[in-house]
Order: sequence, then C-alpha cells, then structure tokens
Amino acid sequence: MDIVIAIITFIVGGAAGAFAINMVLKPKHQHLLEEAEQKKKQIISQAEGEGERFKKEKELQAKERFLQLKSEHEKSINQRNSEVAEKEIRLKEKDSRVNKQLDDLKSKEAEVTAIKEHMSTQLEIVKKRQEEYDIYHKKQVEQLEKISSLSAEDAKNQLMETLKAEARTEAMSHIKEIMDEAKLTANKEAKKIIIQTIQRVATEHAIENAVSSFHIENDEMKGRIIGREGRNIRALESATGVEIIVDDTPETIILSCFDPVRREIARLALHQLVQDGRIHPARIEEIVEKVKKQIEDEIVEIGKRTTVELGIHGLHPELIRMVGRMKYRSSYGQNLLHHSKEVANLCAIMASELGLNPKVAKRAGLLHDIGKVPDEEPELPHAIYGMKLAEKFKEKPEICNAIGAHHDEIEMTTLYSPIIQVCDAISGARPGARREVIESYMKRLKDLESLAMSYPGVLSSYAIQAGRELRIMVESEKVSDTEADKLSFDISQKIQTEMTYPGQIKITVIREKRAVNYAK
Repeated sequence: MDIVIAIITFIVGGAAGAFAINMVLKPKHQHLLEEAEQKKKQIISQAEGEGERFKKEKELQAKERFLQLKSEHEKSINQRNSEVAEKEIRLKEKDSRVNKQLDDLKSKEAEVTAIKEHMSTQLEIVKKRQEEYDIYHKKQVEQLEKISSLSAEDAKNQLMETLKAEARTEAMSHIKEIMDEAKLTANKEAKKIIIQTIQRVATEHAIENAVSSFHIENDEMKGRIIGREGRNIRALESATGVEIIVDDTPETIILSCFDPVRREIARLALHQLVQDGRIHPARIEEIVEKVKKQIEDEIVEIGKRTTVELGIHGLHPELIRMVGRMKYRSSYGQNLLHHSKEVANLCAIMASELGLNPKVAKRAGLLHDIGKVPDEEPELPHAIYGMKLAEKFKEKPEICNAIGAHHDEIEMTTLYSPIIQVCDAISGARPGARREVIESYMKRLKDLESLAMSYPGVLSSYAIQAGRELRIMVESEKVSDTEADKLSFDISQKIQTEMTYPGQIKITVIREKRAVNYAK
C-alpha cells in the first residue's frame, strides 16, 4: 500500500514538475516560433518574387523566339512568293514566245500554200509553152529539111563529123605544143625527181646513222635533265659533243651526233645520271669522264673478242684497241668492224684456194681499214696511214703492203695485196652494202670540226644539228671576248670559201671562265 502511495506521489510530482518547466520555457519557444514564421514568410515572398521574375524572363524569351520564327516564316513565304512570281513571269514569256512562233508558223504555212499555188500555176504555163515550143520546133525542122534537102538525122551526123575533124586538128596542135615543152623540160624534171628521191632516201639513212633515242620513265625527268636555265643540258652537250633534243615526244630524249662513240658516251652518261638522280654540271662532267673510260675499256674488250673469234694472235695492244673502235665507225653506212671481219674471212678462204697462208691473209683483211679509226685525223689517205700504223707496230711486210695497196695507192709486192683488194670490193661494193651519201655527210662534219680545231686557243669543236651548227669551246685565258667574236667571223668566212655545204652553218664560240679550288 505504501508502495502504491509512493508511485502516485511520484507521478503527481512529475506532472507538476513538467507543468512548472513548461510554464517557464513557454515564452522562449513562442519567440523562436514567431521568428521562424517570419523567416518562412520572407523566404516565401522572395521565392514568389524570383518566380515572377523568372516567369517574366521566360515569357520575354518566348515572345522573342516567336517573333524570330514569325519573321523567318514570313521571309521564307516572301521568297517563295517571289520565286513563284518569277516562274509565272517566265511561263508567261514562254507562252508569249510559243504563241508568237505559232503565229509565225501559221503565216509561213500561208506563204508556202500561196507559193505552191503560184508554182502549180507556173508549171501549167510552162507545160503549155513547152507544147507550143515543140510544135513550133517541129515546123521549123520540117521547113529546114525542105530547104536543105537533108533530114534532121543526116544534118546531125554531118555536124558531128565536122566537129570531130576540128577537135582532132586542135588536139594535134595541143599535143605538138605539149611534146615540144616536154622535150625542153624533161631533162630538168628528171633531174629534179632523181634529186628529190636521193634526198628522201639520204634523210632516212642520216637519221638512222646519226640519231639515237634515250628512254626515260616519266616526262618530269626532262626538266631535271635540262636544269635551271638549261645549265645541265649545256654542260652535257659541252662534255660529250652531242646535241640533246628534248621535245614533246613522250618519255624519249633524242641524241644526235654523227660520231657513234660520242653518241654512246652521251647515252651511257645519261643512263647513269638518271639512275643516280644527282644531275648538276659537276656531276655530269664526272660521269662523262667515267663513261669515257668505260667505253675505252669496252673497246679493248671488243678488240680482244674479235681477235679470239678470228683466231688471230699476237696483235699489238694498240692495234687491238683500233679493231675495237671499228665497232663505232661506219664506212659508207656499213659497220666497219663487220666489214673488216667479213673481209678477213673472205681473205682466208681465197688464200686457202690459192695455196697461200690463210692466217696471214686473215690478219691483213682484219687490219686493212685501221687507218679509218685513228685518234687524230691524219692528212694521209686511210690505206697509207693504216700501212704506217702496221709498220709502227711491227707487222710483217706482206701485211703492211696489203694494207697500203688495197686502193692502188702503192705498188703491190705480194699476192696477199690483190686478195685484200678483191675481198674488200666483194664485201663493200655489193648492192646494198654501203651508202656513199652518209659517208660524205660524216666527212663534211669531221672537216668542219677539224677546221675549227686548227685555230689557236680552241679547246674542242662539235658539229651538231646535222652540220647546221658548229659549237666551239675556247680557252678563256688565251681568247678574250673580242677575239671570240673575231674567231667566229673568221671561221665562218673560211667555211664559206673552202667548203661545200647545203643551207647555212651557225658558228657559236663559247668562252667560259671557271674558278676551281680545293678545301683540304
């Protein structure tokens, strides 16, 4: 019981304490609640203000966007309206043109109809006139037949016979005039035809013997070969003495020179330069010198192969080199090496038939034209010069005599000499073996170069453009600019007085100053 009373007392006391605490704290809580309420109202009013401002901004943006879309729409509508209007105008113009053309066609149809009616009327008139003319002509013929006592057919035949006789007389007079004129001009015309034929054939042979083609992979390489302001091609022409023609022919460069050795040097040098890719004047001179040495080695190798092939032994090395040089020479259009080998074989056969030593005959046959391939142009005929070369290199007397006598320039002292002469004629004089026009052409070019080299201060001379230009290189230390002008004039005058040539020859004297030093 006491416990119950204690609990009730605790509960009543706790409630009273809570009430007392509430009564103490109530005024403070009320103040905080009022402040919170005010803050709430302020936040709400601020939010409402922000919302109104945001709403107004969005409304303005929407209005601006609407106005923009409206203006764009109106602009597109106006553009379409203008296009439609233009199309309507064009359609109206086209309709007007079509209507005008239709009117023109109708008027032309009316004109054609009127012309047809007029033509039909005229045809009827012509038919009537023709009928009247036929009747009148028939009456006239009948009257003429009565007067002349001849029928129309007889008169026609008589007239034809008279006309035939007159035509025959006139034809005979014309024939006589033509025959007389032909007799006067036949000789001249025949010479003209023959000269034209020879020139055409000679041109083909000249091209065949004096021109080579060099193939390149693409036409861009032509510009590199020419070089800036043409310095590369000038250096190549000066170093080789070959005219290099770069034209529109696709992937091809033409090398023109009467000397096959020079042409081959230029071809090989170009080949190496194109493969190497470095093309400039110093490199060009280096490659040309290297190729010249290669050609000399090849010439020696050709000479050795030829002597081995023919079974000829013990030739002097210089004679072997001359035999090799024959490959790059021609005699009247005939390759000199082939000709000499052919003569050697023919001489061996003929000597065997005559009971002579075929080896000696073959040796003489191979060497009989070595006077045509000297390093320098001699003044002597090639047979005499060849004999002196053979004597110089200790060949047997019968071989030397055969070489010198194969053109009857010295007396024949052995039986080998007529054998060489006959076999040379067999190889060279048969139809089609030689072309004398080419030989004279090449001789003229060599004479041109020799004439220029006879002047002091001249380093080298090259005949190019089929002999129409002579290019001369002079030493800058020995020949001044004024002297170069005088040299060009003197050479041109000497060529005019001493040589025979077609057309004109351009003489170009080139004086070049070079300064070379080495950094060590």
